[in-house]
Amino acid sequence: MEDSQIIQENTSHPKTPIDDLIELIETLRGKNGCPWDRKQTPRSLAVYLVEEIYELLDAIESDNAQAVCEELGDVLFHIFFLARLYQEMKHFDINDAARVNTEKMIRRHPHVFGNVSAGSIDKIRERWHRIKMREKNKNRASSVLDSVPKKLPALMRAYRISERAARTGFDWNNISSVMQKVKEEWSEFNLALSCKKDQAAMEFGDILFTLVNVARFAGIHPETALTGSIKKFEKRFKYMEKILSENGKMPENVSHDKMERLWEEAKKAEVP
Repeated sequence: MEDSQIIQENTSHPKTPIDDLIELIETLRGKNGCPWDRKQTPRSLAVYLVEEIYELLDAIESDNAQAVCEELGDVLFHIFFLARLYQEMKHFDINDAARVNTEKMIRRHPHVFGNVSAGSIDKIRERWHRIKMREKNKNRASSVLDSVPKKLPALMRAYRISERAARTGFDWNNISSVMQKVKEEWSEFNLALSCKKDQAAMEFGDILFTLVNVARFAGIHPETALTGSIKKFEKRFKYMEKILSENGKMPENVSHDKMERLWEEAKKAEVP
């Protein structure tokens, strides 16, 4: 074997699954590809990407590594597909997106890639957001709240909004003060119930937003906490449905007292 052949074989890189994924998307979008895939736009694909991300979150909650692997692959497919659409429009490709993100991560980790001392976790977070705000100001953002995506679910967005505002010093002194505010908002909601429905809805929203701040002071993420409570409720309710089904009954056909007894039974059965 000639030297040139040896050099070529040593420097050549075998195809990776990522390469296969890119080629797959190119084929789907190609002339003889799939009509459904060929008609997709960034806006239409965004809806599916959001759905896939929530399916990934469900898989993570289940602690099933195989399910996480599969759902992560689905998210990856949509991300690469989205990048392909912008590449076809001659805006950027997936490599540009990776490069921009790498540069940003290096810039935001000066304690790793620069000569800044790391300090505490809180210091790192504070520095991260300071750097982020400089970047956003460069892009003419007008408020510290502008970096919070408007499409976030309301509970998550409320947490991020309150967190950003608190960094400016606009915050309660302690958790007791916030809990007192919850009581005030609850009183206002009770009064509003006898008024217009829109007013009651606004006051109820104020209660939720204030409770989000209680969670922030307590070091709890409200989205995670609510997800856990929903999961607990679902398991206990399904336990009741199972017991009733085994006796040939349905929830809507039994008394409220019977349902309460079954609920307590579900709790005693250690249904988390």
